[in-house]
Amino acid sequence: MSGPYVIRGSVSLPEAELLWRFSRSSGPGGQHVNTSDTQVELRFDLARTEALPDVWKQRALATLAGRLVDGVVTVRASEHRSQWRNRETAAVRLASLLAEATAPPPKPRRATRIPRGINERRLREKKQRSDTKRGRTGRDWG
Repeated sequence: MSGPYVIRGSVSLPEAELLWRFSRSSGPGGQHVNTSDTQVELRFDLARTEALPDVWKQRALATLAGRLVDGVVTVRASEHRSQWRNRETAAVRLASLLAEATAPPPKPRRATRIPRGINERRLREKKQRSDTKRGRTGRDWG
């Protein structure tokens, strides 16, 4: 592997808590595909991990609730023909998924009013455009 996969800041995925499973990929590939296990399934036990701070863990459990099976998140990769590249892809995908799930919620939007001058200008330009289009009709041409 190419090293620790950073989720955010100094928090990274611990290699000891990653469970790898390999199987044969589907699709074309000739004789080689029948003998090599290139598809990668990466599992990470989110509910029992100690690598994430408690706040992040609770946020991730709430965000990924639809993807979890008994508190375990699973990522599959089979795009590449080599197992090594599929391993890299799956680990990066898991790290980005956890980074997105543990991100703090965005600040609430503060409601603002549209200034009166902007609204009046919009209506004035709209009226001018309407007059221009109305002037294109052939009813006064006789």
